[in-house]
Amino acid sequence: MVPKYNNKASTCSVSTLFLSISLLFAILLSLFLLSSNHTSKSTSPLSCLVSTTATNVPNNANSDSINVYVSDLPRSLNYGLLDKYWSLSHDSRLGSDIDNEIRSTNSWNNKKIPIYPESPLIKQYNAEYWILGDLITPPELRSGSFARRVFDPEQADVIFVPFFATLSAELQLGTAKGVFRKKVGNEDYARQREVLDFVKGSEAWKRSGGRDHVFVLTDPVAMFHVREEIAPAVLLVVDFGGWYKIDSKASSNGNNTSDMIQHTQVSLLKDVIVPYTHLLPKLQLSENQKRQTLLYFKGAKHRHRGGLVREKLLDLLMNEPRVTMEEGFPNATGKEQSIKGMRNSEFCLHPAGDTPTSCRLFDAIQSLCIPVIISDNIELPFEGTIDYTEFSIFVAVNKALQPNWLVNHLRSYTDVQKSKFRQNMARVQSFFQYDNGYPGGIGPVPVDGTVNHIWRKVHQKLPMIKEAIVREKRKPPNVSVPRRCHCT
Repeated sequence: MVPKYNNKASTCSVSTLFLSISLLFAILLSLFLLSSNHTSKSTSPLSCLVSTTATNVPNNANSDSINVYVSDLPRSLNYGLLDKYWSLSHDSRLGSDIDNEIRSTNSWNNKKIPIYPESPLIKQYNAEYWILGDLITPPELRSGSFARRVFDPEQADVIFVPFFATLSAELQLGTAKGVFRKKVGNEDYARQREVLDFVKGSEAWKRSGGRDHVFVLTDPVAMFHVREEIAPAVLLVVDFGGWYKIDSKASSNGNNTSDMIQHTQVSLLKDVIVPYTHLLPKLQLSENQKRQTLLYFKGAKHRHRGGLVREKLLDLLMNEPRVTMEEGFPNATGKEQSIKGMRNSEFCLHPAGDTPTSCRLFDAIQSLCIPVIISDNIELPFEGTIDYTEFSIFVAVNKALQPNWLVNHLRSYTDVQKSKFRQNMARVQSFFQYDNGYPGGIGPVPVDGTVNHIWRKVHQKLPMIKEAIVREKRKPPNVSVPRRCHCT
């Protein structure tokens, strides 16, 4: 028997069918639009290392990410430099014994991406390696990355230039140091020139004048010969020490700190201060034990420029009770001494060296040794997110050089205060962690790690970058306005 349907039921059925068809059409349209947003694999030489899928997204579509296009440099300017480094027969520089051992076993070449040098002279500057490793990690492993890689420069907020500038400079210093400041016969300069000719010939550079390009220059001498040309870009630097020079008149009068010629190539307004890579392992707060030493320092005594204060400080503190001042370098033996010294000391001295800061500060943080910073011109990573006064002690140079003042000041801190410093320090240790534990950095990065915090700082500068690009466009032809970047 055929069931009967009244008109009302029939009307409901038609409505339901219409809604179902409409919903199905909407779903199919959404899937089509999503699939049309995907493009083919990038033709960048870096794309051959990993499987990547590009996604077109509007600029600043998500305030929790930054869209990054990786400039299409040849491999010879990044990972190829690692091949070149490891192919050296020997490196006679201080601290290179560990790398010579790696060379002898050929263990550097068992992955698609060679390992970065372990020599502390070079390793402390290896930010370039971890930042690029994150960017070429397959997208399905990058859900925790703040930087979102795109494969169309017009979709990017910034253009990352994957030149291993530090490694390039260190290769030159290790093989032919005598021509480093020259251009003729300088392979590092030739590579700098190749990078600049490539990026300045791109439409992206022409469109922005380089203001939205990002370079990693952690070694103070990286890209030494072309700094004026890359000055408009965002520079990732450990401090500004290598960018200033002493006024010759002031220097002849014995004043080596206050009369500086301010370069217009770097500024906190456009650039990002990044951490050195720490060389000592992390100490968990739960592993902290009773500390017997009041103050500890290990490093080179004789430095230049603002670092001359170091020699005076070491002479002043050398014979103080419960104070350990050691000259040395963090090679295999020195590293073990530094681990023991920092973990056994309540405070770790951080005086200026050739530049205002060093990796020693970040070793102290990983060792939960309260930093005593004596460097009047220091700049620090991620300020605004991190308040260093919550776990560090800042002392003016003129105060620290007064006899007995510094040790008496440090002895005035109570156990409760020192414990609070270490608790605060433990909370920010991850901010200074580049290494994600994966070979070549190809894998998920720590959400609260260094690489993400660097990109967050770059993201904060996007409004200023866009404003600078727009201002440049409206200048009449042949009008030149001097850069005024020295304000901080």
